[in-house]
Amino acid sequence: MASPLSPTRRGLGLILTSLGLFGGKALAQGEADDMVVTSNLMVAMRDGVKLATDVYRPARDGKPLPGRFPVILERTPYGKTIPSRSEITVADPKPMSRAEVAKFFVRHGYVVVYQDCRGRYGSQGAFVKYLSDGHDGYDTCAWLLDQPWCDGKIGTMGLSYAAHTQGALGSAGAPGVAAMFIDSGGFANAYQGGIRQGGAFELKQVTWAFGEAQNSPEVQRDPARLRAMKAQDIRAWFARMPWKKGQSPLSEAPEYENYVFEQWRHGVFDAYWKQLGIYAEGFYEPFCDAAMVHMSSWYDPYPRTATTNYMGLKTRKRGPVRLILGPWTHGDRTLTYAGDVDFGPAAAVDGNLAPDFLTLRLRWFDAWLKGVRNGVAEEPAVRIFVMGGGSGRRNAAGRLEHGGRWRAEADWPIPDTRLTAFHLHGDGRLATAAPAAGAAPLSYDFDPDRPVPSIGGTITSGKPVMVGGAFDQVEGPRFFGSREPYLPLAARPDVLVFETEPLSEDLEVTGAIEARLFVGSDRPDTDFTIKLIDVYPPSEDDPEGFAMNLTDGILRARYRQSWSDPKPLAPGEIAEVTVSAFPTSNLFKKGHRIRLDVSSSNFPHFDVNPNTGGPEGNDLTRQVARNTLYVDAARPSRVLLPVIPPRDA
Repeated sequence: MASPLSPTRRGLGLILTSLGLFGGKALAQGEADDMVVTSNLMVAMRDGVKLATDVYRPARDGKPLPGRFPVILERTPYGKTIPSRSEITVADPKPMSRAEVAKFFVRHGYVVVYQDCRGRYGSQGAFVKYLSDGHDGYDTCAWLLDQPWCDGKIGTMGLSYAAHTQGALGSAGAPGVAAMFIDSGGFANAYQGGIRQGGAFELKQVTWAFGEAQNSPEVQRDPARLRAMKAQDIRAWFARMPWKKGQSPLSEAPEYENYVFEQWRHGVFDAYWKQLGIYAEGFYEPFCDAAMVHMSSWYDPYPRTATTNYMGLKTRKRGPVRLILGPWTHGDRTLTYAGDVDFGPAAAVDGNLAPDFLTLRLRWFDAWLKGVRNGVAEEPAVRIFVMGGGSGRRNAAGRLEHGGRWRAEADWPIPDTRLTAFHLHGDGRLATAAPAAGAAPLSYDFDPDRPVPSIGGTITSGKPVMVGGAFDQVEGPRFFGSREPYLPLAARPDVLVFETEPLSEDLEVTGAIEARLFVGSDRPDTDFTIKLIDVYPPSEDDPEGFAMNLTDGILRARYRQSWSDPKPLAPGEIAEVTVSAFPTSNLFKKGHRIRLDVSSSNFPHFDVNPNTGGPEGNDLTRQVARNTLYVDAARPSRVLLPVIPPRDA
């Protein structure tokens, strides 16, 4: 099948080649006559710092067309001329250049603008992750409105950090913004997803900083620092935590080390976490009144962000506000799999939600920037991918065929959700029946020097230390912290496992997952984790079955009562805590089991609690904690599952 984007790939021409935007590839004279680019315009922000900006405009015979056009803006820290890994199609998996993406939209009557974020690549100023993007985005939009080629309407797009920059300028109420396509980001509350979660710190911030600091202007200008960073073994650093500031994998890039340690040590939810750029929840009233799509996926770090922003903005804005949730890892919307699990050909955007992702965005922008009546206005508010229903066999690539399908819904949470309590029983059962009176509690030792390894999940930017996705929950050499003989996580003494009986009929769970647990510890602070798992019965391909992770959550016990007023656990205290996991959607098939794991670590996804109650990110001592889970009638620990009534096929 020929790529639908082949005209885009063919038609860039000598104008872009001469500016170094097409890798020096020589194309025939005249092929790029319908687009011109102005590179490295230095656009001044309110404090005088100038940001490098490229403008792609419609043209004829190599000259810009007169008149005004709607503008599509993407602000990125990854280099405004460097291809985005996610700008691909199923038909052509080679990433398109920024110029090729711009070409697609320019040919449909848009001006496209790419800008390097402050302190990155060609832009001036100091890079402090996330915190300058609100005001810089606002000032950039104001500048766009002053340009003679702008018709007064701005659309925004971008994945991940380029979604965060959208959420930031949206929170600032940037002028002229009429349409947004926020893909896997746009922090609703970075304290609860993206930087921290449940009080714990997401260590992807370290692995991201380690990789991106090597591309920073400061390190690039200093060959000795660059060599020193490249010589670091990041996995070895993770194996010898805790770290001291100045003695970490980021020490050669203090600009990056400083902000990472600030995020890590700032455990209390206070004004720091309510800043513009990382807390859209606090800025919903001034948020741009634009038509917007919030898109994420079940193995992405941002389904909580997407659903929270959708719920918070849909009633406050004229909109429309839409939600799309797929089954992928971060930005991998053309893939049918995540980790070792395949969801079938229906999983990709291409051929299901639209011919490809470019077309999906183009239709959105055409509808709300140009007023084209293309059916977008009548599309459903929510589109989700319900995982499950596949054969359960291994395909040619060795992945489990879990299957799934797209479904339209009127709203999120799904209106006819039945929130159902499944109780944790002392004998390992997970059941709707209440636990017995006087049932004995379950205790385990949590050793912070031997944490439970992260086997997939909502992880991105973690390589070479960790990887996201769906996997059989068995230790192995692919997963950092695993130890021979590579046993199932269920075999660990510090993992409590609760399972239903094999299901007598299919059961769909779609929505946010929450466990309410009665717990105690002999230490002043510790963590409690949950993980929801779809357990396949034994089969020819998987004689031991397959325990597929769906979603997980964590709670740092000092924050059990308040995010802003932490309190140590008292000796002998039995506390009821709420551990929240990201939303998911899964059809548990007849014969499968629903499983909930309870433990106290998920490393290296999250930092390990030293159990001392000491200052976060700054405590160099560790203690083993004896943690206890209560499962009796007076203290009924349970998980609340959003069960969806059967739908017509």
